[in-house]
Amino acid sequence: MLTQRAETRLTTVQSSPWIHGRVADVVLGWCWLPIAVVLHQTRHSIDSTQAIMALVFALSFMHQPVTLALVYADPAQRGAHRRMYTWTPFVAAVAILIGLNVSLVLVALMAGLWNAEHTLMQRYGVLRIYGRKSGDNHGRIEKAMLITWLVTALLFLAAYIDLRRMVVRLGVDQTNYDGAAMLSRIHGVAMGLFWLGGATSLALAVVWVRAERGAANNSARRAKWIYAAATLGLLVAVMIDPLAGIGGYVGAHAIEYFAIVHSSLRRRADGAASPPIVVATRTPVRRTALYVAYFVLVGWFISATFTAWGGQVYKFAVLFFGAMHILYDGFVWKLRTPAVAASLGINQTTPAGA
Repeated sequence: MLTQRAETRLTTVQSSPWIHGRVADVVLGWCWLPIAVVLHQTRHSIDSTQAIMALVFALSFMHQPVTLALVYADPAQRGAHRRMYTWTPFVAAVAILIGLNVSLVLVALMAGLWNAEHTLMQRYGVLRIYGRKSGDNHGRIEKAMLITWLVTALLFLAAYIDLRRMVVRLGVDQTNYDGAAMLSRIHGVAMGLFWLGGATSLALAVVWVRAERGAANNSARRAKWIYAAATLGLLVAVMIDPLAGIGGYVGAHAIEYFAIVHSSLRRRADGAASPPIVVATRTPVRRTALYVAYFVLVGWFISATFTAWGGQVYKFAVLFFGAMHILYDGFVWKLRTPAVAASLGINQTTPAGA
């Protein structure tokens, strides 16, 4: 049972139109912008670009194992899909090893596209949190709109950007260069599809805006519009300066994920349930100590494996933790689950199917 103080705090959080707070939400929604600006300003220096992107990718790797902690340190979550959580790591490890020995190019392309879709779905999830707070059920049109935006941006890259030159500037290996060369072959088809995608994106945006204007005009909707504008700006940035946009896209995803996890754990600390992950983060001191220990441990792992066996250990770890993170996230953050919704400040009187 919640204490009176905890009940008061939870009610306050649920009634707020913001996830983390007004300023924090705006900063997080647009946190891709400083990363993109810095990369754009250093675009003439290959060394600077590569150094910044290396930091961005390291940050991206750091957020992935967090999902495993949310699963395996929570008996309720683990028990809900016990067989999957038991066997998936082994299946994923074998599949990755086979893929790395069959076609590095195919693995790189699949991993890149899967991550692009997953990152966009995180932004869709945040958009739905705002939608649930404002009481709308625009999820279907929003998902279609965001996916079309992403596909259009990717088609622009294939149609109008020299991808091989881009990956050379990034300083990636021959595998990624070969992948870029493969995508460059669809240049002609991509040009026509891009304009079709652009028209579809515009049409879906108009439908969404009309739906939003027809709904109640409250502060939660204003928060949602700010976030949607940030998402559109991010995808436009990918087209204006691909490396700068991709850096912002990847970096912002990790930053926002850490923020969502922190916010969820902080709210769950007031609840009656006490799985190990919640107990370990129940107080600010415990959370800070755990966060510091986690970053130190993952930082050590990156430095220890980055060059081990010609970088193969780190490459496997990136693919493995990335696959686990993307797959498990679909089960950990279901807004239809009351505990998840409550941990994100969503009042359960809002439409469950939104």
